[in-house]
Amino acid sequence: MMDQMMNDVVDSYDLKKFETMYNDQLRRGQVSEKAQFEYAWCLVRSKYLDDMKKGVALMDDLFKNATDDTARRDYLFYMSIGYTRIKEYPQALTYVKALLRIEPGNHQALQLQEYINKKMKKEGLMGIAIVGGAALALGSLVGLGVALAKK
Repeated sequence: MMDQMMNDVVDSYDLKKFETMYNDQLRRGQVSEKAQFEYAWCLVRSKYLDDMKKGVALMDDLFKNATDDTARRDYLFYMSIGYTRIKEYPQALTYVKALLRIEPGNHQALQLQEYINKKMKKEGLMGIAIVGGAALALGSLVGLGVALAKK
């Protein structure tokens, strides 16, 4: 299940459609949460690293500004997927653990956590995550905030 989700690549037609919708709203000065989410989710599933990073940044922006708790949980989950896809496993783990603190029984989040741990173990990154995960996550949040502020 997680392998399928991690390897899912967005259809180029869908990416273009949601990018156009997002940019049209951006030009008008008011992007809806739905338009930003759909575009961000397409970017996260792109085959290009820069697109995936932009998608995670847009998802992070949604998370920070969301008032609905269900939406915030969803954004945490999709940010975890995005960070996993770009192989920034410590950040992915930070977000999935945050989600599990809110919803300890979330089956998808538990599967994602297991998937991330297996990837890290396979790639020899477990020690890095334990020692530096929190610092890396904090640094990336500050970096995303700065990157978004410059746009």
